[in-house]
Amino acid sequence: MLSISKLNILKAFSQRYCVLCGTLSRDDLCNPCRSQLPQIPINHCPVCLLPVKTSLVCGACLANPPAFTRINAAFHYTFPVDALIRSLKYRSQLVIAPMLANFLIEKIDISDPPDFIIPVPLHAIRLRERGFNQSVEIGRYISKKHNIKMLPDSCSRVRNTPSQVGLPWQEREKNIRHAFVCKTDLSGKHVAILDDVMTSGATLNEMAKLLRQQGAAVVDGWVVARALPATEMHFS
Repeated sequence: MLSISKLNILKAFSQRYCVLCGTLSRDDLCNPCRSQLPQIPINHCPVCLLPVKTSLVCGACLANPPAFTRINAAFHYTFPVDALIRSLKYRSQLVIAPMLANFLIEKIDISDPPDFIIPVPLHAIRLRERGFNQSVEIGRYISKKHNIKMLPDSCSRVRNTPSQVGLPWQEREKNIRHAFVCKTDLSGKHVAILDDVMTSGATLNEMAKLLRQQGAAVVDGWVVARALPATEMHFS
Protein backbone atom coordinates (compact mmCIF):
# COMPACT_ATOMS: atom_id res chain seq x y z
CA MET A 1 0.00 0.00 0.00
CA LEU A 2 1.34 3.43 -0.89
CA SER A 3 2.37 5.71 1.95
CA ILE A 4 0.85 9.18 2.32
CA SER A 5 4.05 10.82 1.18
CA LYS A 6 4.09 8.79 -2.03
CA LEU A 7 0.43 9.56 -2.63
CA ASN A 8 1.14 13.27 -2.25
CA ILE A 9 3.96 13.02 -4.73
CA LEU A 10 1.72 11.25 -7.24
CA LYS A 11 -0.96 13.88 -6.70
CA ALA A 12 1.53 16.69 -7.28
CA PHE A 13 2.63 15.19 -10.59
CA SER A 14 -0.98 14.64 -11.67
CA GLN A 15 -2.03 18.24 -11.05
CA ARG A 16 -3.16 20.19 -14.10
CA TYR A 17 -3.04 23.88 -14.78
CA CYS A 18 -5.16 26.12 -16.97
CA VAL A 19 -3.23 26.78 -20.18
CA LEU A 20 -4.46 30.38 -20.25
CA CYS A 21 -4.15 31.70 -16.69
CA GLY A 22 -1.98 29.04 -15.05
CA THR A 23 -4.27 28.31 -12.10
CA LEU A 24 -4.91 24.77 -10.87
CA SER A 25 -7.64 23.18 -12.94
CA ARG A 26 -9.33 19.82 -13.42
CA ASP A 27 -9.21 20.37 -17.16
CA ASP A 28 -7.06 22.18 -19.73
CA LEU A 29 -9.01 25.36 -18.94
CA CYS A 30 -10.35 26.56 -15.62
CA ASN A 31 -14.06 27.38 -15.43
CA PRO A 32 -13.61 31.19 -15.47
CA CYS A 33 -11.39 31.06 -18.59
CA ARG A 34 -13.72 28.60 -20.32
CA SER A 35 -16.70 30.87 -19.65
CA GLN A 36 -14.90 33.71 -21.44
CA LEU A 37 -14.20 31.83 -24.68
CA PRO A 38 -15.62 33.72 -27.70
CA GLN A 39 -18.89 32.14 -28.77
CA ILE A 40 -20.51 32.13 -32.20
CA PRO A 41 -23.45 34.62 -32.12
CA ILE A 42 -26.76 33.02 -31.20
CA ASN A 43 -28.40 34.36 -34.37
CA HIS A 44 -26.31 33.10 -37.26
CA CYS A 45 -26.73 31.64 -40.72
CA PRO A 46 -27.07 27.84 -40.30
CA VAL A 47 -24.97 27.32 -43.43
CA CYS A 48 -21.97 29.67 -43.12
CA LEU A 49 -22.35 30.95 -39.51
CA LEU A 50 -22.29 34.63 -40.42
CA PRO A 51 -24.27 36.78 -37.96
CA VAL A 52 -27.82 37.52 -39.06
CA LYS A 53 -30.80 39.17 -37.37
CA THR A 54 -32.68 35.88 -37.33
CA SER A 55 -31.34 32.33 -37.48
CA LEU A 56 -32.24 31.91 -41.14
CA VAL A 57 -30.03 31.27 -44.15
CA CYS A 58 -28.25 34.51 -45.02
CA GLY A 59 -28.76 36.33 -48.30
CA ALA A 60 -25.31 35.42 -49.61
CA CYS A 61 -25.89 31.68 -49.15
CA LEU A 62 -29.34 31.95 -50.74
CA ALA A 63 -28.05 33.90 -53.73
CA ASN A 64 -24.96 31.76 -54.28
CA PRO A 65 -25.20 28.50 -52.27
CA PRO A 66 -21.82 27.12 -51.22
CA ALA A 67 -20.81 23.56 -52.05
CA PHE A 68 -20.69 22.60 -48.38
CA THR A 69 -23.91 21.71 -46.58
CA ARG A 70 -23.20 23.47 -43.29
CA ILE A 71 -20.37 24.68 -41.10
CA ASN A 72 -19.81 23.63 -37.51
CA ALA A 73 -17.44 25.79 -35.48
CA ALA A 74 -16.47 25.65 -31.84
CA PHE A 75 -15.73 29.35 -31.36
CA HIS A 76 -15.31 32.78 -32.87
CA TYR A 77 -11.74 33.28 -34.10
CA THR A 78 -10.51 35.87 -31.65
CA PHE A 79 -8.49 35.93 -28.43
CA PRO A 80 -7.70 33.57 -26.76
CA VAL A 81 -8.78 30.90 -29.27
CA ASP A 82 -6.69 32.49 -32.02
CA ALA A 83 -3.61 32.40 -29.77
CA LEU A 84 -4.12 28.71 -29.02
CA ILE A 85 -4.41 27.87 -32.73
CA ARG A 86 -1.31 29.90 -33.59
CA SER A 87 0.63 28.12 -30.83
CA LEU A 88 -0.25 24.81 -32.44
CA LYS A 89 0.50 25.87 -36.01
CA TYR A 90 3.53 28.10 -35.68
CA ARG A 91 5.12 27.04 -32.38
CA SER A 92 4.57 23.29 -32.82
CA GLN A 93 2.69 22.98 -29.53
CA LEU A 94 1.12 19.66 -30.50
CA VAL A 95 -0.25 19.11 -26.99
CA ILE A 96 -2.85 21.76 -27.84
CA ALA A 97 -4.36 19.64 -30.64
CA PRO A 98 -6.48 17.38 -28.36
CA MET A 99 -7.82 20.43 -26.53
CA LEU A 100 -8.89 22.07 -29.79
CA ALA A 101 -10.40 18.76 -30.89
CA ASN A 102 -12.45 18.62 -27.70
CA PHE A 103 -13.68 22.17 -28.29
CA LEU A 104 -15.01 21.02 -31.65
CA ILE A 105 -16.43 17.74 -30.36
CA GLU A 106 -18.61 19.71 -27.95
CA LYS A 107 -20.25 21.56 -30.86
CA ILE A 108 -20.75 18.90 -33.52
CA ASP A 109 -23.65 16.45 -33.74
CA ILE A 110 -22.04 13.04 -33.24
CA SER A 111 -25.50 11.43 -33.29
CA ASP A 112 -25.30 11.84 -37.08
CA PRO A 113 -21.62 11.14 -37.70
CA PRO A 114 -20.04 11.48 -41.13
CA ASP A 115 -18.68 8.45 -42.91
CA PHE A 116 -15.28 10.11 -43.23
CA ILE A 117 -13.26 13.01 -41.90
CA ILE A 118 -11.07 14.65 -44.54
CA PRO A 119 -8.54 17.19 -43.22
CA VAL A 120 -7.62 20.09 -45.47
CA PRO A 121 -4.22 19.08 -46.89
CA LEU A 122 -1.06 21.17 -46.85
CA HIS A 123 1.20 21.47 -49.87
CA ALA A 124 4.24 19.18 -49.64
CA ILE A 125 6.60 22.16 -49.29
CA ARG A 126 4.65 23.67 -46.39
CA LEU A 127 4.28 20.26 -44.76
CA ARG A 128 8.06 19.77 -44.82
CA GLU A 129 8.59 23.24 -43.35
CA ARG A 130 6.06 22.80 -40.53
CA GLY A 131 6.59 19.10 -39.95
CA PHE A 132 2.91 18.34 -39.43
CA ASN A 133 -0.58 19.23 -40.64
CA GLN A 134 -2.53 20.84 -37.80
CA SER A 135 -5.85 19.68 -39.28
CA VAL A 136 -4.63 16.07 -39.31
CA GLU A 137 -3.50 16.35 -35.69
CA ILE A 138 -6.90 17.67 -34.59
CA GLY A 139 -8.75 15.16 -36.76
CA ARG A 140 -6.70 12.25 -35.47
CA TYR A 141 -8.09 12.80 -31.96
CA ILE A 142 -11.71 13.15 -33.11
CA SER A 143 -11.38 10.09 -35.35
CA LYS A 144 -10.08 7.92 -32.51
CA LYS A 145 -12.52 9.18 -29.90
CA HIS A 146 -15.64 8.66 -32.03
CA ASN A 147 -14.48 5.87 -34.35
CA ILE A 148 -14.92 7.94 -37.51
CA LYS A 149 -12.48 7.01 -40.25
CA MET A 150 -10.14 9.80 -41.28
CA LEU A 151 -8.80 9.95 -44.83
CA PRO A 152 -5.69 12.14 -44.57
CA ASP A 153 -4.37 11.14 -47.99
CA SER A 154 -7.61 11.20 -50.00
CA CYS A 155 -6.97 14.74 -51.21
CA SER A 156 -3.76 16.57 -51.96
CA ARG A 157 -2.78 20.19 -52.40
CA VAL A 158 -1.13 20.59 -55.79
CA ARG A 159 -0.62 24.36 -55.72
CA ASN A 160 1.51 26.00 -53.04
CA THR A 161 -0.73 29.03 -52.74
CA PRO A 162 0.10 32.11 -50.67
CA SER A 163 -1.48 32.19 -47.24
CA GLN A 164 -5.12 33.24 -47.32
CA VAL A 165 -4.56 35.35 -44.20
CA GLY A 166 -2.66 38.08 -46.02
CA LEU A 167 -5.09 38.42 -48.92
CA PRO A 168 -8.10 40.72 -49.34
CA TRP A 169 -11.40 38.89 -48.95
CA GLN A 170 -12.24 39.15 -52.65
CA GLU A 171 -8.90 37.59 -53.69
CA ARG A 172 -9.16 34.46 -51.58
CA GLU A 173 -11.44 32.47 -53.87
CA LYS A 174 -9.18 33.17 -56.84
CA ASN A 175 -6.07 32.25 -54.83
CA ILE A 176 -7.37 28.83 -53.79
CA ARG A 177 -8.96 27.84 -57.13
CA HIS A 178 -7.68 24.49 -58.49
CA ALA A 179 -5.37 24.11 -55.48
CA PHE A 180 -6.63 20.62 -54.55
CA VAL A 181 -6.98 17.22 -56.17
CA CYS A 182 -9.14 14.35 -54.90
CA LYS A 183 -9.40 10.91 -56.50
CA THR A 184 -11.29 9.00 -53.78
CA ASP A 185 -14.73 7.63 -54.65
CA LEU A 186 -17.16 9.19 -52.18
CA SER A 187 -20.42 8.19 -53.87
CA GLY A 188 -23.35 8.76 -51.51
CA LYS A 189 -21.11 9.48 -48.53
CA HIS A 190 -21.44 12.01 -45.72
CA VAL A 191 -18.08 13.75 -45.40
CA ALA A 192 -16.73 16.28 -42.90
CA ILE A 193 -13.93 18.57 -44.09
CA LEU A 194 -11.76 19.48 -41.11
CA ASP A 195 -9.76 22.70 -40.80
CA ASP A 196 -8.49 24.79 -37.94
CA VAL A 197 -9.92 28.16 -39.04
CA MET A 198 -12.56 29.36 -41.49
CA THR A 199 -12.14 32.95 -42.61
CA SER A 200 -13.80 33.69 -45.94
CA GLY A 201 -14.79 30.05 -46.51
CA ALA A 202 -13.04 29.91 -49.88
CA THR A 203 -10.82 26.96 -48.92
CA LEU A 204 -13.68 24.88 -47.54
CA ASN A 205 -15.86 25.70 -50.54
CA GLU A 206 -13.14 24.69 -53.00
CA MET A 207 -12.62 21.42 -51.14
CA ALA A 208 -16.38 20.81 -50.99
CA LYS A 209 -16.68 21.27 -54.77
CA LEU A 210 -14.11 18.52 -55.30
CA LEU A 211 -15.78 16.15 -52.87
CA ARG A 212 -19.14 16.74 -54.57
CA GLN A 213 -17.52 15.87 -57.89
CA GLN A 214 -16.36 12.61 -56.29
CA GLY A 215 -19.95 11.80 -55.35
CA ALA A 216 -20.26 13.04 -51.76
CA ALA A 217 -23.93 13.55 -50.83
CA VAL A 218 -23.40 15.67 -47.71
CA VAL A 219 -20.33 17.81 -47.07
CA ASP A 220 -20.02 19.43 -43.67
CA GLY A 221 -17.26 21.79 -42.61
CA TRP A 222 -15.76 21.28 -39.15
CA VAL A 223 -13.56 24.12 -37.92
CA VAL A 224 -12.23 25.00 -34.50
CA ALA A 225 -12.85 28.70 -35.10
CA ARG A 226 -14.83 30.88 -37.49
CA ALA A 227 -13.56 34.37 -38.24
CA LEU A 228 -16.49 36.78 -38.18
CA PRO A 229 -16.07 40.02 -40.16
CA ALA A 230 -17.28 43.30 -38.77
CA THR A 231 -19.61 43.73 -41.73
CA GLU A 232 -21.63 41.15 -43.62
CA MET A 233 -19.74 39.57 -46.53
CA HIS A 234 -20.02 36.74 -49.02
CA PHE A 235 -18.50 33.42 -47.97
CA SER A 236 -15.95 33.62 -50.78
